Amino acid sequence: MNPYNRAEIIDHNFLQFFKSYSQSKTSEKISLPDLGLSKSNIISIFESQVFSRHMDIKAREFKERGECFYTIGSSGHESNAVFGHIFPFTDIAFLHYRSGPFFIERSKQIAGSTPLYDMALSFMASSDDPISGGRHKVLGSKLLNIPPQTSTIASHIPKAVGTAFGIDRAKDLKIKERELKSNSIVLCSFGDASANHASALTGINTSRWIKSIGGNVPIIFICEDNGLGISVPTPKGWIESTFSNQDHLKYLSCDGLDIFDTIRVSREADSYCRSNRAPVFLHMNTVRLMGHAGSDIELSYLDESQIESAEKKDPLLLSALSLIDNRLLSTDEVVNLYEHARKRINFIFDQATTKPRLSKASDVMSHIVPEKIRKNHPQFQAEKDREKLFGREYKRLGRPMHMAKLINYALLDIMLQYDNALIFGEDVAKKGGVYHITADLYDKFSIRRVFNSPLDETSIIGFASGLAHNGFLPIPEIQFLAYFHNAEDQLRGEAATLSFFSQNQYTNPMVIRIAGLAYQKGFGGHFHNDNSLSIFRDIPGIIVACPSNGSDAVKMLRTAMKHAYKNGRIVVFIEPIALYMVKDLYEPKDNKWCFKYPDIEKEHKIGQYVIYGEGNALTIISYGNGLYLSLKAQPEIEKQLKKKIKIIDLCWLSDINIDQLLTDLEPSKKVLIVEECRRSGSYGEGLMSSLHSKSKNNILVKLHAAKDSFIPLGDAATSTLPSQQSIVNQALGLFNNE
Repeated sequence: MNPYNRAEIIDHNFLQFFKSYSQSKTSEKISLPDLGLSKSNIISIFESQVFSRHMDIKAREFKERGECFYTIGSSGHESNAVFGHIFPFTDIAFLHYRSGPFFIERSKQIAGSTPLYDMALSFMASSDDPISGGRHKVLGSKLLNIPPQTSTIASHIPKAVGTAFGIDRAKDLKIKERELKSNSIVLCSFGDASANHASALTGINTSRWIKSIGGNVPIIFICEDNGLGISVPTPKGWIESTFSNQDHLKYLSCDGLDIFDTIRVSREADSYCRSNRAPVFLHMNTVRLMGHAGSDIELSYLDESQIESAEKKDPLLLSALSLIDNRLLSTDEVVNLYEHARKRINFIFDQATTKPRLSKASDVMSHIVPEKIRKNHPQFQAEKDREKLFGREYKRLGRPMHMAKLINYALLDIMLQYDNALIFGEDVAKKGGVYHITADLYDKFSIRRVFNSPLDETSIIGFASGLAHNGFLPIPEIQFLAYFHNAEDQLRGEAATLSFFSQNQYTNPMVIRIAGLAYQKGFGGHFHNDNSLSIFRDIPGIIVACPSNGSDAVKMLRTAMKHAYKNGRIVVFIEPIALYMVKDLYEPKDNKWCFKYPDIEKEHKIGQYVIYGEGNALTIISYGNGLYLSLKAQPEIEKQLKKKIKIIDLCWLSDINIDQLLTDLEPSKKVLIVEECRRSGSYGEGLMSSLHSKSKNNILVKLHAAKDSFIPLGDAATSTLPSQQSIVNQALGLFNNE
């Protein structure tokens, strides 16, 4: 046999072993009542292991034929079929990509499930795949309570923790939108190499942190330890030494080569987690067979003797021996079951290859933007309830206020309107946030709905994503824009892709409030003055908002919440710190940047922009701080031109209505885009390109953006940024074609 074709060798070895095997007469008999399972239960688990093995073998064969595109399999990890049996399907499961046996066995809990066919469709990237529609080879099913995961580096762990926390919190708050049973737990599986990843460590740490302060986090972290991360060995004893002695984390280990030991320890983990509502780390030792994936040649980094040693520990072979020695199956019955499974998988794969695949971009993109997850949104509360909630602030609603205060009022109304809304982040509770935007919310809504998080942006965004799995509408706060970059993958790789990879069957709506951007007096350096939004421009499907004044901020925040609640949208709400407390526009104490709190029913449509002035000499387009500076520059520009101009506040940086914008730009022909973010990768750069490509009348567009530089501290803090005077100069130069 070909030494590189380990699938063929493992298949051959399994059958050859039983040709000469004779049952031991002295083998220890297991007690089925002690295990809590029947003979048929255990045979069912074994059958799922066998089916999974043949799927791996067949996938490699079909990959050679060019009909299968993804061959990370489950061989060596077959004991996770036990988890698919022990834990009811009402326990939501965020699965490792080697969890095929789990998926197959869990499906037996639901009549009419077709896991083998569904998995084959996924292997073939068929558009008939019921979970992802051919967009990726994933394990997922709405029916089985398994959100699809494409992660290979444990980035699903933080959201699994958020989901676990949300189970008991939803029960406590009596959230009508909740989807998970109140006594359920969360399962989250991953590999030993992934356990080293920052996403894994932050998720596990957050679960312990919450439990240490009295919170409930009913989650079982299942680490399937095969000793390898592709080609990099995990140090012997590393997982146990790292996780076995941590406070507020129950550590259990099982031998994944022993089906009965795995059953016993799984039941113990289930009992402890469910009754104590506390995190468990279940460490399952196993092996990896057939390499990391179909394209992985193990002989390039392992000796053949090492590979053969792992193959001698084949969990499928050892499971079969355990069943035979305990007289649950005979040798012939094992072989017959194995060969019957082969025939069935062969037939299923042959059928799956005939099914359609995605080909058009429009079909691929059809589920990037989720919609219509709920028909209605909560109605506004009675005025007497609002008056009681606002207290002494109620009489001030009609007075002009700065942005910070108006956003605070908006959050009060939102929390009253949406019972399932939660606000959390660093310092947001008693302190009310660094800039007091969440002041008084903790006192009015209690720690159950407004609470502090660990100083960890990854856990904040992941937590929000997980909470949304149980009907919550999270409003996480990121203290400074630069700190968000620690958590980019929780948005890019997890939250924003969920509807795409599940055909809108799963969504994780949220409104992420991020204080940021530049021009802050008294602050400097790139962590507090971060003028980069490019990461958000690069993520399909999200909504990005950036108000420049308090009135628009309130209306935009209301719209953001409505779209999150009704359509499952993810909204990034950028709040310009430098404008939080600004009251004046042209002169000190003119109060022209203070606004009254908008009436409760007023919103701001996504994509809607605001036009200041009606002049056509030229048009300035901006947002946030750039809009504010452009308005300050407007009188000087008009004075020197002796003509009127207009200024457009984009407000929404995604979903820009380019066609309508071109109509409004048509009379002026000359457009200056003022962009406070760095030129490279900025929204202004993209807008300039869009205007040029779609304009039919050769309008002249110029981009005035920040330099491609980090922001320093001190007097030079604004030296790389557009200023009132530079906007004047750029506008005059554009008008004069200089």
